[in-house]
Amino acid sequence: MERSSVFDMIGPVMIGPSSSHTAGVVRIGRVGVKLLGGVPDEAEIIFYNSFAQTYEGHGSDRAIVAGLMDFDTDDARIKDAFDHAKDKLTYKFRSVGNASTKHPNTVFLRLKKGDKKIELEGESRGGGVIRISNFNGFASGFTANLHTLVVTTDDAQGSIAFISDIISHDDCNIATMTVSRKGKNDVACQIIEMDSGINDITLQYIRHIKWVHDVIYIPVI
Repeated sequence: MERSSVFDMIGPVMIGPSSSHTAGVVRIGRVGVKLLGGVPDEAEIIFYNSFAQTYEGHGSDRAIVAGLMDFDTDDARIKDAFDHAKDKLTYKFRSVGNASTKHPNTVFLRLKKGDKKIELEGESRGGGVIRISNFNGFASGFTANLHTLVVTTDDAQGSIAFISDIISHDDCNIATMTVSRKGKNDVACQIIEMDSGINDITLQYIRHIKWVHDVIYIPVI
């Protein structure tokens, strides 16, 4: 008896041509929208390394604009993202072809909505998988594959244990935690990936802690 086997690689449901150049880039843009708190008014977009050479031909420019419009990876509007962004989003592109310290498929976003401004750097790792390597100057390293809590605080003694304890009362299991700070006794950032979501009342409580500056919750993207 002849036996055959077929191996399929299952990636995201997406608009092509490439999961790394399109789907991953859309997801990075959508993370930017969640971190900013809405679709930006203005965006500066910098493509690095291989992205810098291919972003136009592979549609990464349309993909990042689509993500910043909060379109999902399978949204047919991605192909016409520039048209949909007219009168809603002002954007400009730059490219840096040789940045040896960065992942080959890296995009940096500087976003503005009203008076709020943020910066983030994302890596598209293939198959729609992403890694947000930096947020507002803080090392981050989250993937948006899990529920993510971003808490900016004073560098207060016991703050990490305190936030972790609050989350535990919501039965949220912490999968990863990244903590970085500008300097001793300066501003710090806790980025916590969780297996399940967090209650609104818990988020409100954390926001009212005196040493907490900002709280952002990102469900799975």
